[in-house]
Amino acid sequence: MTLRPNLFGGQGQLEAVASAALYAAIAVVIAVIAHRVLFAIMERLARASEGQADDLLLAHLKRPARWALAALAIVLVARETPLVADVWQKVTGFVMPALLGWIALAIVRGFLEAGCLPAEGISEDDLRMRRKRTRLTIFSRLATFIIVFVTVGLMLLSIPGVRQIGVTLMASAGLATLAVGAAAQPALKSLIAGLQMALTEPIRIGDIVTIDGETGRVEDIRASYVVVRIWDQRRMIVPSARFLDVTFTSATRYGSEATGTVLLYVRPDADVAAIRAAFIDHVRAHPLWDGREARLQVTNSTIDTVELRLVMTAASPADGFTLRCDMREAMLAWLHRHMPLSHAPLSPAPLPPGQTEEPDSGLA
Repeated sequence: MTLRPNLFGGQGQLEAVASAALYAAIAVVIAVIAHRVLFAIMERLARASEGQADDLLLAHLKRPARWALAALAIVLVARETPLVADVWQKVTGFVMPALLGWIALAIVRGFLEAGCLPAEGISEDDLRMRRKRTRLTIFSRLATFIIVFVTVGLMLLSIPGVRQIGVTLMASAGLATLAVGAAAQPALKSLIAGLQMALTEPIRIGDIVTIDGETGRVEDIRASYVVVRIWDQRRMIVPSARFLDVTFTSATRYGSEATGTVLLYVRPDADVAAIRAAFIDHVRAHPLWDGREARLQVTNSTIDTVELRLVMTAASPADGFTLRCDMREAMLAWLHRHMPLSHAPLSPAPLPPGQTEEPDSGLA
């Protein structure tokens, strides 16, 4: 009959445990209710404001704040309840760093989303907006890495065995520094490259770049790599350091406007003036032409071929690509209808038997 009370260290001990658990539960419930009331008031005030930054920040802070208030309630109960204090003392080394890290990450993400909101009258493709979004993205990734690193480090240091390992490593700091430095060199190089990209801005999110023979749009910039979306929806993963070490082409470095060209090859007797007039009419009627420039130039000529360069402008590289394709198709169709004999041959006609490639000079 005395087995069950002894299992819990006596009836008094059992009552003490039950009381401590009840006090902790009541404190957590009060903390959750206080959290709901507090955030309901703050969300109402945020909705009444004009901007969306406070709404985004509250949305990210809502969950970690709930657990932080619950932890605060446990701390207050632990001051008056020794049993709760004993349990809290064993887990506080994990719980407190985790909560602080969670709150810090929520603040970083909230400020990132708020900072990436376009201002009134400014589109997301605006140069200033893309520059701002790129910097905020890179700095937020670096801040996330640092927060996670520090949080995990603090949690591990709460374990006595891990703390002792740290003391041992500090005692042999020279060897440990060399080993850790050699192992972390690639990660540190990528981290420094990401920071350097944020400061120097060789690329921005939304830029059209050509690297390693592939052209695409910068979709995302991470601390160690860059994601480039190619026209066929493939993603090219490029190390961040590569954009600092190799030469690449940027079509949107100082603006999103694009200038495109289309090459046509006609015979020397083709009416260039009529082709120019037709091109101007077609490009002016196209909705993607931005009205800045449209011209036709004779850029090269040979004995049987004249090269015509059709120059046109658009508001963005994507629009420029579509405009070039449409103009190429339209001008080829126009030439087929109005000048069917003006097309230059795709390859030289075969020579008659016995005739050389050099033209006859007419001298007998």
